[in-house]
Amino acid sequence: MLAEMRIKGLGVIDEATLHLHPGLTVLTGETGAGKTMVVTGLHLLSGGRAEASRIRTGTGRAVVEGRFRPRKDSAALRVAEEAGAELDEDGSLIAVRTVNADGRSRAHLGGRSVPVGVLGELSETLLAVHGQNDQLRLLRPAEQRAVLDRYAGEAVAAPLADYRRVREEWLAVCAELTERTERSRELAREADLLKHGLSEIAAVNPQPGEDEALVAEARRLADADQLREIATAAHYALAGDPDGDPDAPGALGLVGEARRRLATADDPTLRELEPRLAEIVPLLVDISSELTTYLEGLDADPARLAQVLDRQAELKQLTRKYAADIDGVLAWARQAEERLAKLDTSEEALAALARRRDELAAELAGLAQKITEARKGAAEQLGSAVTAELAGLAMPNARIEVAVLPRQAHDREDGALRVGDRWVVAGPDGVDEVELRLVAHPGAPALPVHKGASGGELSRVMLALEVVLADADPVPTLVFDEVDAGVGGRAAMEIGRRLARLARTHQVVVVTHLAQVAAYADRHLVVDKVVAGGGVTRSGVRVLDDSQRVVELARMLAGLDSTETGRAHAEELLATAAREKRAQAERARTGSDTAI
Repeated sequence: MLAEMRIKGLGVIDEATLHLHPGLTVLTGETGAGKTMVVTGLHLLSGGRAEASRIRTGTGRAVVEGRFRPRKDSAALRVAEEAGAELDEDGSLIAVRTVNADGRSRAHLGGRSVPVGVLGELSETLLAVHGQNDQLRLLRPAEQRAVLDRYAGEAVAAPLADYRRVREEWLAVCAELTERTERSRELAREADLLKHGLSEIAAVNPQPGEDEALVAEARRLADADQLREIATAAHYALAGDPDGDPDAPGALGLVGEARRRLATADDPTLRELEPRLAEIVPLLVDISSELTTYLEGLDADPARLAQVLDRQAELKQLTRKYAADIDGVLAWARQAEERLAKLDTSEEALAALARRRDELAAELAGLAQKITEARKGAAEQLGSAVTAELAGLAMPNARIEVAVLPRQAHDREDGALRVGDRWVVAGPDGVDEVELRLVAHPGAPALPVHKGASGGELSRVMLALEVVLADADPVPTLVFDEVDAGVGGRAAMEIGRRLARLARTHQVVVVTHLAQVAAYADRHLVVDKVVAGGGVTRSGVRVLDDSQRVVELARMLAGLDSTETGRAHAEELLATAAREKRAQAERARTGSDTAI
């Protein structure tokens, strides 16, 4: 949950701290007081776009800080751990977003600087903001399909993952088959060039690293006399004159003499040096032996040198054409072979590709049907559940239908797939279009929600969806920004009831202008606007006590905060909401709360 939020320098808000309730927190205030800036702050904490225009005039930057309390073993903790963030001593996780006047922004999580995208990943596990813009998104077919898939859960998610994997391979095979068929002459010329290059390389048969090895061998053969002189002198220096000349002792003889002299000394300090000299002897012997082996293998062979030079010339012909060195030439050959395998335009190759395409198409069609069946089953359940919710939102005669329709395609057009007896468009999300339809009253036609619902009805449809989806939504905090716009009277009371019930399983934050909704709050925050000296407007946020809530609700009802009638109406609203919340809690305790 989001325990606390601090805003500084954002819009009309100079500085404000919001302490949020684990249940239902309601935020109210007069128009222009800055309620929208609270939601803007939440969007910034969620990794949303930063706009310099939102920064308070005269302030160099805006800062939004949120203190989250994630559950143990939650996805949010995994995101924080991967980002190197640290929890506070009380187990909370602090996220900070800073926006500068030049539009640049920075993000911090758990005391660590992180990419803004990390806040986005975090918010996906902790926070969901729903506003009037979400109502507009609800009108889009893709969003409606996403809502249905979210409700269906694993029944759609599992086959959809397999569908996407198969679809990717199917599209690749289709594209390759098209390329080979339509560009056969061009590909044939390319294949001839590749075959010629591979034949040239195969005739020379270069080996990995061979060019470097030949350079080293040529250098040794050309400098054999000089190298022999150096190696022989070094060997004499170690082993001494081979004829046994006592006047030319080697290092081994000198070390042996030194050991004998030290071993016979009366002074223990000198005798202790003898074992250290003994450690040197094996190393000198090994080096002397290696020099002997080197000299035996060193031969000034003019014939071999000529062979090496000829081989180098052959390899150079390849490196001039195909790569800078032999390893590069071999890499070119491997790539050429792979490319050549794809350039086969023979009837056999094309037939094999066509068979593979058809196999994948059949598998894809099966998965698409499975997804469609799962969606249709979930659509019927979702429609019934949302319709039941609407009955309690002053829309007793309305009905929601969720239609799952095929995305029709013309025969064999790009991306078309035959499923059953029809051609459909195989998109990344399946072959279905999903449409939310509203039947406003018995006998009325089922119309798409954007045609059949008013603004207030659309708000109620969206809230009903959110309530139905709540159990399937792992996000602990839900934010509603004036989703009750265009609603009043009994419907407003029903919205309050549902938000209160939703707050029993989720943390709910609501920005509202309706007193009927605000009456159900577990904590009521108000945004105050004050015009200071020089005409500068400042806003702050404060928590209302019971008496202050009465005044605020009276103001929200009709600006009647200073009249007895307004106060009485506000007190009645609070009492009604309190009774309803107690009844909800009792029904939940006894297990009889099966419907709202």
